[in-house]
Amino acid sequence: MTAPRLNRPLHLEAPKTVSDGAGGHSISWVELGVLWAALEALTGREAAGRGTALSLQRYRITVRAAAVGALSRPRPDQRFREGTRLFKIDAVAERDASGRYLTCFATEELAT
Repeated sequence: MTAPRLNRPLHLEAPKTVSDGAGGHSISWVELGVLWAALEALTGREAAGRGTALSLQRYRITVRAAAVGALSRPRPDQRFREGTRLFKIDAVAERDASGRYLTCFATEELAT
């Protein structure tokens, strides 16, 4: 197996619940670091969402592996950011038996 070409810096972000002071909360995103990645577009589709049409594009994102529990290891409740683009992480799996890389399956949502 050839090594992936990790040529795009993606910011890994995790959700953080913040109290709104009135008994409720909101979610803000905290950057955990920058991971170099390879992006591969998969399937796309259109969906309805909150009064507008959404374009949903799935991606396979490959990054270097990190130990389970490490802050630099992506998790399904997190996202990647590239400028204004957001990639919601749906699943994470080891790419190969040697465990050198992780494959993250992610979805980018765009309002159309």
